[in-house]
Amino acid sequence: MSASSRALVDEPVRKRARIEIIPLIDVIFFLLATFVLFTLSLNQSGGLAVLLPATATSQPRDASGAVTLSITAEGTLAWDKDPVTLDEFIARLQAWEQVEPDPRVLINGDENALFSQVRYVVDEVRKAGIGKINIETRIRPAGN
Repeated sequence: MSASSRALVDEPVRKRARIEIIPLIDVIFFLLATFVLFTLSLNQSGGLAVLLPATATSQPRDASGAVTLSITAEGTLAWDKDPVTLDEFIARLQAWEQVEPDPRVLINGDENALFSQVRYVVDEVRKAGIGKINIETRIRPAGN
């Protein structure tokens, strides 16, 4: 045997690189699930947990950049999730309207809250010069 053929025999056989597909699929599904959960959390209102009135024409909305005013069945008023008095509410509303270039308000009135309380909040928001007001509702189940 010649020296050149012997070098070919002694050389170790090199394996080809493989791409492991199973871990790649696991990572992709994890990223997909994370993305879905993250986007669902973006649409959550920042207010207190109240039982919203049900309507047949309720539609999802974008809550980003808006302040949520909640009125519970007991008459408690909350700015996002912070309970406030009527005086604090008016002061915060006026201050917020001054710094926010395009103010939007979401009103979460419990279905058992007095209409006069919800009407008062809407009036104060309008007095502050904010025209973009959404009164939040939930979708009425079919057949009701």
